[in-house]
Amino acid sequence: MRINVNNLSFGYDYRTVLKDVSFKLESGDFLVIIGNNGSGKSTLIKCLLGINKVPNKKIYLDDININDYRRWINIGYVPQKFDDFNYEFPITVNEILSVSKYGKITEDERLIWLDKLGILELQNENINNLSGGQLQRVFIVRALVNKPKLLILDEPTVGVDSTNIERFYNTINDLNKMGVTVILITHDIKSSKANFSHIMHLYNGTAVMKKIDRNVGDSS
Repeated sequence: MRINVNNLSFGYDYRTVLKDVSFKLESGDFLVIIGNNGSGKSTLIKCLLGINKVPNKKIYLDDININDYRRWINIGYVPQKFDDFNYEFPITVNEILSVSKYGKITEDERLIWLDKLGILELQNENINNLSGGQLQRVFIVRALVNKPKLLILDEPTVGVDSTNIERFYNTINDLNKMGVTVILITHDIKSSKANFSHIMHLYNGTAVMKKIDRNVGDSS
């Protein structure tokens, strides 16, 4: 998915959070966003997801004005916190994936995703029995089952052990090689193992983005 952001500013009440943010991503790019708490990372993501209403001609997804965009199934999103999820409801991992599926995915494909993220043995487990890291990986799989063109991940490895962090990055890097555009928010870029093509530093709502030469790991 292509993304074009043009001089985007956004705020809440009288507080400006994003200040004239502009950047472009081509299909298959991998953007890592870093910045301190309150720098505008989550606000930017909510603008890209259409959660925050932005003026016309500020954001284009695949050359479509975001206010006219309707193919939200093409975007997979894994938030840092799942505040809208009812953890009291008795539901298994497989049931979560079944109710979250909108596109066509085979049983074998579902099992492959579970295996890649190291939770194949948990498919019939009640979510209330899962650790925070296990639950995080379930929601990553949930974002993948609809075969998104854009995958947005907000601190996706919080609470995940080192072995499964490596599994996660191998999976995400493979998806990116297949042409999926990825946007990753992280506080630990040095140990992330993400094969990113761009890095954005948000500071007090101002964005600075650099393109990375993936072959040599140097910026240009």
